[in-house]
Amino acid sequence: MRAAEAHLTRRLTVHEKDILISGASIAGPALAFWLCRAGYRVTIVECAPALRPGGQTVDLRGAGRTVVDRMGLLDAVRERRVHERGLAYVDERGRRVAEMSAEAFGGEGIVAEIEILRGDLAEVLYDATRSDVEYLFGDRIVGLDEDGDGVDVRFASGLRRRFALVVGADGLHSGVRALAFGPESEYVRPLNMAMAFFTVPDRAVSDSVAGGWCTVHHVPGAVAELRPDRVAGQAKALLATHTTEPVHRLPRDRAQSLLRDALVDAGWRTPEILDAMDGADDFYVEGIGQVHMDSWARGRVVLLGDAAACPSPLTGMGTTLALVGAYVLAGELVSRVDPVAAFAAYERVVRPYAVRMRKLPPGGTRGFAPTSCAWIAMGRASMRWMTRWPLRLLAARIFAAADGIDLPAYDGLRSAAQLR
Repeated sequence: MRAAEAHLTRRLTVHEKDILISGASIAGPALAFWLCRAGYRVTIVECAPALRPGGQTVDLRGAGRTVVDRMGLLDAVRERRVHERGLAYVDERGRRVAEMSAEAFGGEGIVAEIEILRGDLAEVLYDATRSDVEYLFGDRIVGLDEDGDGVDVRFASGLRRRFALVVGADGLHSGVRALAFGPESEYVRPLNMAMAFFTVPDRAVSDSVAGGWCTVHHVPGAVAELRPDRVAGQAKALLATHTTEPVHRLPRDRAQSLLRDALVDAGWRTPEILDAMDGADDFYVEGIGQVHMDSWARGRVVLLGDAAACPSPLTGMGTTLALVGAYVLAGELVSRVDPVAAFAAYERVVRPYAVRMRKLPPGGTRGFAPTSCAWIAMGRASMRWMTRWPLRLLAARIFAAADGIDLPAYDGLRSAAQLR
């Protein structure tokens, strides 16, 4: 009797608007922003001990920019954007061999009008939600036990809580997806490429991005890239190479050795970038992939952002998809009594957009990191010709895909601007 009474008490304590979100990067805090303003009580759990700084520079374009504008956060984002004048390809001696300015395609080309570090965008969203959201850093979900009224959640720390709904916004390697849907191998399709991101503090290397240009150097099978930073005297580096190794599971030294071996004779500023990699305190490496799922919801658990439909960094659309998905999921939850119906409606709206967004650029991973000198030459030529007819028409259609969704207007969602 005592056990039955305890279970009944636990079931009665859950509130229908108590929401748990796993992941404090982009999708999770964006969803929390909208739900809190609709009267929900939101908790976000994040396995990292604090917000993760740095990371790749992400594009804010199309429908994603529209969502941020509706949030009333566009000015805050603009204040933190990285001022990139364009994209330039260089050879082993640093000579510019092809380029595209940020003004090409009306600011919606390869370099978007608003480029911001992933960590800076996460901080903007955190600042907009931390007074209303309960953040649990340094913890993660290890168990989900669902019944008709809610979900009992077990955390790695030993904490046990109960929520009405659980949202997995925890990225490509989602723990929530593994618990609720099954092994990662069933849903993640590896693209067999490693990407690493880190800060390069050396002022000499930063000279390569003088004037605000993102500079890219290709060698067969690998690529090295430097982007401007908001901080004077340093730049953001990207290194990438083809590999089937699960680099996100490798010790740091092994992952770095893999990158070093691919770029050791690359020329340009690559030796200095590789030296800076060893001491970078924000080094992050990932084996990129895409997520393909038949359904994003199971009972009272739903997936969002990369956890549901990661398009891969090659598309440049992951951030936009996260923001759009968060807005639509919040709108449907606020508009409907039944969360299962809300999940289904969210998926009906966002899935066609997500499917289009995961279309890889021409050449896929081999277009990004050509595997031969001939393919490198072709890539440089396509960059030079992209702004000219007829390639300009094709490129414009690809870049316009970011606007390829009609965002509903949800009466139950109020932005920060509307609350002031």
